[in-house]
Amino acid sequence: MSRTATPTRIGMSLQQFMVLLTAQLATILFGMTTTLANVLLPQMRGTLSATQDQIALVVTFNIVATAVATPITGWLSARLGWRRLMAISLLGFGASSVACGLAPSLAVLVVFRVLQGAFGAPILPMGQAILLASFPPRQHALVTMLWGIGGVFGPVLGPLLGGLMAEAYGWRGAFLMTAPLALLSVLGVLVTFDDRGRLDRTPLDWTGFMSLSVAIAAAQYMLDRGQRLDWFESFEIVLASGVALIAFHVFLVHSLSSRTPFLDLKLFLNRDFALGVTFALVFGMLVFTPMVLFPPLLQELRGFPESIIGTLIAARGIGNWISFFLVVPLTNYSPRLTLTIGLVASAVAGWGMASLDINLTLFDVVWTNMLQGFGIGIMYVPMSMIAFSSLQPRQLTEASAVFHLIRNFGSSVFISLSVTLYVRSTAWNYAGLAESVNPFADGVAASAAGAAWNMESADGLARIDGEVFRQAAMIGYLNAFNLYCFAALATLPLLLLVRRRR
Repeated sequence: MSRTATPTRIGMSLQQFMVLLTAQLATILFGMTTTLANVLLPQMRGTLSATQDQIALVVTFNIVATAVATPITGWLSARLGWRRLMAISLLGFGASSVACGLAPSLAVLVVFRVLQGAFGAPILPMGQAILLASFPPRQHALVTMLWGIGGVFGPVLGPLLGGLMAEAYGWRGAFLMTAPLALLSVLGVLVTFDDRGRLDRTPLDWTGFMSLSVAIAAAQYMLDRGQRLDWFESFEIVLASGVALIAFHVFLVHSLSSRTPFLDLKLFLNRDFALGVTFALVFGMLVFTPMVLFPPLLQELRGFPESIIGTLIAARGIGNWISFFLVVPLTNYSPRLTLTIGLVASAVAGWGMASLDINLTLFDVVWTNMLQGFGIGIMYVPMSMIAFSSLQPRQLTEASAVFHLIRNFGSSVFISLSVTLYVRSTAWNYAGLAESVNPFADGVAASAAGAAWNMESADGLARIDGEVFRQAAMIGYLNAFNLYCFAALATLPLLLLVRRRR
């Protein structure tokens, strides 16, 4: 058989190709299922007779469980091996997803969402660590890019397919649709993965694990519920923040004094890893924020239907695809240049979003999201290369878990900041604009003359109030987009610390 008949012409064996395909399939499954619940919340709320706060727990507890279980990936892989851990994770993830679809009550649904998050936590860090260990360094940029396709398109496919399934079969059918993909992923793991890993019997550092778990859970809970409970005006949020700080302090002190810590903090003494993790934090801040802000903007302020909104936001996928053709040669030439392009593209996209007005067009949404998708798509590979290039193979699993934990934490923090800025800005500007509305103002007088805003009727007052809110809300969104632009620009000086390739 000639080389042209092999799975790929880039020096990849059939075994390596199948490992890559399996890891990518598992990543798509995780990404789809993670974002699936977001579009199902309205249906679940009605079916389960839940309040807005109660149904939000379906998302909150899943995020907390994923965050808490991610750091233990390194210890589990050392005890169980790669194949066994991935198979158990995927099987448990698929089974808990099916159980979510069959849940008879909200309480049962929340329990299975917690299990889903816990079982799913090792999937991304294990997939990345296995790929980096299975391929030579010269192919790391390529396989990271190919694996990253699943990471990018999984979260896009989740709401799209979930919405279609929910419309046809209800929200339960949307959860059940993940079962075949989970079984296929488990089969791929059992056939293609081996049992490499450190496979030692080091006991779990319970003090380190429990203190870090409590810190992560409390911090994630605070970030997710903060805006809803008015942040530090709520005793619940004050308590959560205090618990997070105390638990994290215990974790740091214990880890620095223990001979066998739960997480080896010496990883951060590696300059490249510390810098790569910093970029991962920024990447997490930038990757999902526009996807959170744009749908309510388009639906509430412009009245776009959900189908069109999903199509418009999917424009970022086009930008992702374009970046995939460029990221490997650019990263091989200069990771620093590639990251610069990604951050500048993200900043320009944020500036474009912050320059919109309430009469924005479809083209405005498409080009800004496409550019944002390009910037995000081109950042992941070089920051991964920076983080993992100088680590030993035995460190990859633990380092990958820390990498993804910090990336997810950055996403949670920045989304909370952006939503808080939007809500507070809207309230401040609503109060300011409302003070300017009176029968003698030129715009109001002209509109009243045309009977659009008749201040002497209840309908006219309602129209005026609605328009004031729309304008105030738009200013709130623009302020959040300005913050997005600033975050990308503020990271650029860190690129000076990236070593030049020899």
